[in-house]
Amino acid sequence: MDKGQHGRRDRLLQETRHDTYREDKKWPEPTVCTECHSVYLEGRWTWYEPPAKPNKVVCPACQRIAENYPAGHLELHGSFFKEHQEEMLNLIHNEEKQEKSAHPLERIMDIHEEDEQVLITTTGIHIARRIGEAISRAYQGDLSFSYGDGEKTIRVSWSR
Repeated sequence: MDKGQHGRRDRLLQETRHDTYREDKKWPEPTVCTECHSVYLEGRWTWYEPPAKPNKVVCPACQRIAENYPAGHLELHGSFFKEHQEEMLNLIHNEEKQEKSAHPLERIMDIHEEDEQVLITTTGIHIARRIGEAISRAYQGDLSFSYGDGEKTIRVSWSR
């Protein structure tokens, strides 16, 4: 029996990409975030000076922070972190500063420290990976990362 072009049509189709915090439509320009005051201009979020009468919304990064729904999880393990905690946290904050200056939606949400472990949550996947790679370059150790939910979330783990 040849089904040809008349194959089964009762199958559920998997949605290719769905991210609650990623907008399908463009915001009207100019738009300003009421929380962080980043500006949506020319199709992207930036840190420009807000215009005179902008539209007002809450940007996706501020929504993630308010709802405590991180896109990135970065775990640092081992006694090495405890010994070099201050300099490693400085490196982490410097990486965030550089990433955030170019991409306002990439931010650190929280840094939670426990004994010989720290968990850093981020609003984007790129900053989590960038911080993990910077720590691995500076201090060597074992770096691993895995994406989840169709590459909308990332879990980065570093230990030494």
